[in-house]
Amino acid sequence: MASFNKVILMGNLTRDPEVKYLPSGMAVAELGLAVSETYKNKAGEQVESTVFVDIVVWARQAETCGEYLRKGSPVLVEGRLQLDKWQTKEGENRSKLRVRADRVQFLSAPRTNASYEDGDRRGAPDHGAPRSTVRDDDAVDEAPPPTAATDLEDDDNLPF
Repeated sequence: MASFNKVILMGNLTRDPEVKYLPSGMAVAELGLAVSETYKNKAGEQVESTVFVDIVVWARQAETCGEYLRKGSPVLVEGRLQLDKWQTKEGENRSKLRVRADRVQFLSAPRTNASYEDGDRRGAPDHGAPRSTVRDDDAVDEAPPPTAATDLEDDDNLPF
């Protein structure tokens, strides 16, 4: 019998990521995710329903989550369901269903310090991406990018 185990969730973190390291040096992060749904019931009243999901993230991505995400951060998680089983000290069997993340997509700007969280972008981390602003009243005089056909002087000299 064929099977398929894929989960895609979008929501907000319910707490700061908890990053731990295994004796091997591998990072593992635990995230709490709240996924909300709003709908109207039969009486026409708007109802909000929230599901809380535990997420586990491994390796470099776990470290990145711990570094850039905070409680309330919006994320998109792609992964698969994982059933964890263990025994308590009293010998009782326990189990927990959670999502093992293959990919965590950050949906907002990273927050790394208090000044940035207060809205001051001077404290924002610079990830090397150039930032530029073009206003509507700025004149932009750029030629369209050349295409392969306009770059060739003679169409008969095509390399294929």
